[in-house]
Amino acid sequence: MAGPHEELEHAEHVEHAGHSNKKIALLIAVLALGLAISETLGKSAQIDGLNENIKASDTWAFFQAKTIRQTTLRTAAQALELQLAVIEDEPQKTATAKQIADWQKTVARYESEPETDDGRKELTRRAQAAEHARDLAFASYHQYEYASASYQIGIVLASSAVITGMLALAYGAGGLGLIGLAFTILGTFAPNALHLLSAGGGH
Repeated sequence: MAGPHEELEHAEHVEHAGHSNKKIALLIAVLALGLAISETLGKSAQIDGLNENIKASDTWAFFQAKTIRQTTLRTAAQALELQLAVIEDEPQKTATAKQIADWQKTVARYESEPETDDGRKELTRRAQAAEHARDLAFASYHQYEYASASYQIGIVLASSAVITGMLALAYGAGGLGLIGLAFTILGTFAPNALHLLSAGGGH
């Protein structure tokens, strides 16, 4: 039968373990919150990336259609210019020259049309902007994925700490939580930071 001293030590040990478990439970709650936030942000970034990719594809398709129409009209205008030299009938010559001028004006409009933002020059800018936005969104998505993985592993370690009583696992979980937080911050404010650092290190 245990004496009063052993019972007191056992009670202190139980109280200490219970206190530690409360802290670990709080840590698990914080990690779960971080996981929920990173998952939500990641899903949003993924959707944004897909939408921007569709926008870029549609804009480039419009660009190609404009290019085909422009090339067709330019070729037709050049063919008429060759015929113009041999046309002797003055009214017909004037009408042909007017047709050439109209087509050349349309060719120029297809090249750049700031009023509607639909010229080849403007379409190129819009498509490249959509591609940039797409790449940025997917870069954010990948950072949030890394954050989610860190939080998930952290939750597993913290749960294991409760079962085994090994506080080292709880510290590891806390460290992973900080790593997850860092990835979440990167995904929100500087999604390309790690890529730029690795690219700079490569040089």
